[in-house]
Amino acid sequence: MGWKQRWIKAELLGILILCVGKILCEGREGGQGVERSLEQYRNPGQYWSLGTDTETGEAERVGRMEIANDQTGEQAGEQAESEKRWSGQMENPIEEKPKIALTFDDGPSPTYTPMLLDGLKKRKIKATFFLIGESAKAYPEIVERMQAEGHLIGNHTYHHCELTALSTEKGLEEIEQTSRVIEKITGQPVRYVRPPYGEWSDALEDRLSMIPVLWSVDSLDWTTENVSEIVDRVVTKTGENDMILMHDCYESSVKAAFQIIDLLQEKGYRFVLAEELLLD
Repeated sequence: MGWKQRWIKAELLGILILCVGKILCEGREGGQGVERSLEQYRNPGQYWSLGTDTETGEAERVGRMEIANDQTGEQAGEQAESEKRWSGQMENPIEEKPKIALTFDDGPSPTYTPMLLDGLKKRKIKATFFLIGESAKAYPEIVERMQAEGHLIGNHTYHHCELTALSTEKGLEEIEQTSRVIEKITGQPVRYVRPPYGEWSDALEDRLSMIPVLWSVDSLDWTTENVSEIVDRVVTKTGENDMILMHDCYESSVKAAFQIIDLLQEKGYRFVLAEELLLD
């Protein structure tokens, strides 16, 4: 064999070796690609970090997963809330407290009514006052304060008379004279009357457009100066929609009233004006 033939043979052998090497390299890289693709399916969580080996990629993966979990939790909460609403299990956000009314007769007293008004204002309680006409005329500033502080003012006759012991005309005059005094001070008509001793007649009712207001719990505060006795009597007897009778012309009554308010509020009662109970 000549040298030219040996050279051609060597050149062909070199080309063959290069081709084989290239084929082997491409096969190895292809296998790695296939292996990497298969690994995605073996571990789906790796999907979030494909294309990066940095901490940023991992943080992004975790962040996306947390968002997905939060959204799933919110959707579950909304669904549960909707189911409760439709099934009637939702709690009433506004719980109505049982109502009672605190009423005071025989005022205004120049000594004890201002003391009572101070305590009511401190406790943010509104009460109903049935006034004796001659006392209202004597202390108009107290009547003005009652009105300014949101209390309800009613009629208790001019001289605290037992109306059924009088003629119908005399009884009417006792009531109408008192209404004129109160209306002159407040500028408002008087709609309610409490007859002394609870004595009332159909004849008076037929002649008047006013509403008679009695009571359901009597404190009997005028019979004793024992504050604890008054408090115990009222607190143990009072229930929902009761109208409590007291007087604002005795110191013991005023002191008892404050304790009664505090104790009944602790028991869950809400104090309202007398007319709110009458109109319900």
